[in-house]
Amino acid sequence: MIEIKNLTKSFKDGENETKVLKGIDFKTESGEFIAIMGRSGAGKSTLLYQMSLLDKPTSGEIFIDGKNVLVLSHEERTAFRLLMLGYVFQDYALLPELTALENVALPLLMQNIEEKDAYKKATDALTKVGLEKRLKSLPSKLSGGEQQRVSIARAIAHDPKILFADEPTANLDNESSRIIMEIFKDLHSKGQTIIMVTHEVEYSKIAQKVVHLDDGKIVKIEKN
Repeated sequence: MIEIKNLTKSFKDGENETKVLKGIDFKTESGEFIAIMGRSGAGKSTLLYQMSLLDKPTSGEIFIDGKNVLVLSHEERTAFRLLMLGYVFQDYALLPELTALENVALPLLMQNIEEKDAYKKATDALTKVGLEKRLKSLPSKLSGGEQQRVSIARAIAHDPKILFADEPTANLDNESSRIIMEIFKDLHSKGQTIIMVTHEVEYSKIAQKVVHLDDGKIVKIEKN
């Protein structure tokens, strides 16, 4: 599903250059659940952002579902992200003026899905994460855990090839975090490919593989 070859990423600040990723080689199969771990500054989120096409690497190759995604134009990359990938961020990234249902339906409408079908898919996705009774609630009326569940519903409503999650439990209490991980486990059991950055050893144990990063390099890959 994903193949990365000799991936590097550097950031420049004037004359200074910081190398964050230093030659990453990595593969994941369809349906795998991968956790990415490492200390702060190891390059976890940077790697996720390259894999998920939210940023462009300095050098290297990325193939997703057999397609060399780094040769795509800006418009093609945007369409690929919208149609093929799903995202869950630690800050939820919900639009505050839209209801839970509208937040989930919006990306579907952007894919030119008929309004009736978009809202049906959005309702189904929110039901999957246990929020069928909160469809009309604004984010400000939802707890942090509920907001994160809305963001998961938004990420899975279009049945993405890959679900990317960047520290999805970072801002949540233990019970909300447990619920989020149960949702991920359920999605994975149904064949969803998931790439998740986490700093919680406990949550990495539900993944099939744990990729350990240190100083911009993969130092170990463990199977659970």
